[in-house]
Amino acid sequence: MSVSDLPAVNATLNSICTVLLVAGWWFIRHERKAQHILCMASALIVSAAFLTCYLVYHYHAGSVKFTSQGIERPIYFFILITHVILAAAIVPLIVLTVVPALRARFDRHRRWARWTLPLWLYVSVTGVLVYLMLYVWFPPAGMAD
Repeated sequence: MSVSDLPAVNATLNSICTVLLVAGWWFIRHERKAQHILCMASALIVSAAFLTCYLVYHYHAGSVKFTSQGIERPIYFFILITHVILAAAIVPLIVLTVVPALRARFDRHRRWARWTLPLWLYVSVTGVLVYLMLYVWFPPAGMAD
């Protein structure tokens, strides 16, 4: 594996995180707490792996410009900007959600989770969309397979 493989790895990790988050939500809605905890802890681990791969990739590769000029350009930048802003916000929200759960303060945990889950899902899904738009659907010249 090389650094150039990391964007696909990142998209895969984001996809796995999305599945884990949805499964974790489903499990808690059906009062299956052990499975909920396993899914959410796994989502945290997968997200940490994503962040590590993301930082390694951008350290080595820098940024990749979106060069497409059609209607996809403003759509891409809208998705990217909201993704980046919410990705920065999600880390403290995750902490504010997880810490009360670890302290068995489930009232607080639920209060924060109502905000954290949809935002974390948005960040995960839009991370995959950014990858698809940047590397698959509209790759810069010389980057297409």
